[in-house]
Amino acid sequence: MQYEGFPAQVLPSGTRSLVDKVPPAPPGTIFVLSEDGGYAVPPSTYTLLFGRDSDEVHVAVGVDDPYVSRRHGAFTYVGREWWVRNTGSLPIELPGSILLTGHERRIDTGFTPLMIRSSKHQSHLVEVRVTGGGRPDVACGTGATTKRPEDVYELTLQQRMVLTALAQRYLVQDRYPQPLTWRQVATCLNHVPASGKAWTPRSVEARVGDVRKHLSQEKGVAGLTREEVGEPVGNMLNHNLIIELLRTTTLVAEDLRVLGVDPDDP
Repeated sequence: MQYEGFPAQVLPSGTRSLVDKVPPAPPGTIFVLSEDGGYAVPPSTYTLLFGRDSDEVHVAVGVDDPYVSRRHGAFTYVGREWWVRNTGSLPIELPGSILLTGHERRIDTGFTPLMIRSSKHQSHLVEVRVTGGGRPDVACGTGATTKRPEDVYELTLQQRMVLTALAQRYLVQDRYPQPLTWRQVATCLNHVPASGKAWTPRSVEARVGDVRKHLSQEKGVAGLTREEVGEPVGNMLNHNLIIELLRTTTLVAEDLRVLGVDPDDP
């Protein structure tokens, strides 16, 4: 339902950061603010859009940045909670280096900063605040949780880029896919504006090795160590890693967009 006295509305010109406080509003109201403007919506059936096309979204973000999608994301109110979904080409980074691609994540009561990084020199902040009962001006935790699936592994932006490049033959559904070589992955990443560094085969190998080690030791994923697989190892460690990431939908075809690849192209 819509709240009388507080309809969905554009935030006044000159609205300052949402970090400290927001205007009085019903509990559950969402405020979204970027450098180009903001919008507020009371708890109700509503879809609040943000992205580069200022004529098609409620909150314009990166209007002069071609790497930001025209409709980069959306907030929707479901079951008395606000959820954010990435509908754009680049990942959206949440606190804790959590990357949002095609999945939805719940936005907790309080302040949550979202970041869209289009290159190592340019990034766009989207401030979000959901008011709570009684203390709408106090920042709360930002422990967003994944709506689906339940067992998605959390990856940083760099990890997602490296693993997507490594697994791209699987993601484009080659008939007999194999992981790319370290050199091929490095070459691929060095052509991506948002990769953030100059990649070498050794740095790619180290980044993938860190993920394999974490999933093996902290998550109990089998088949990710030389001791388990045995010699000759070949591509088996990376193959097993990719299969696990695909099984849990930690990597999905939409992730190819971080490499500038359209997953819908034949």
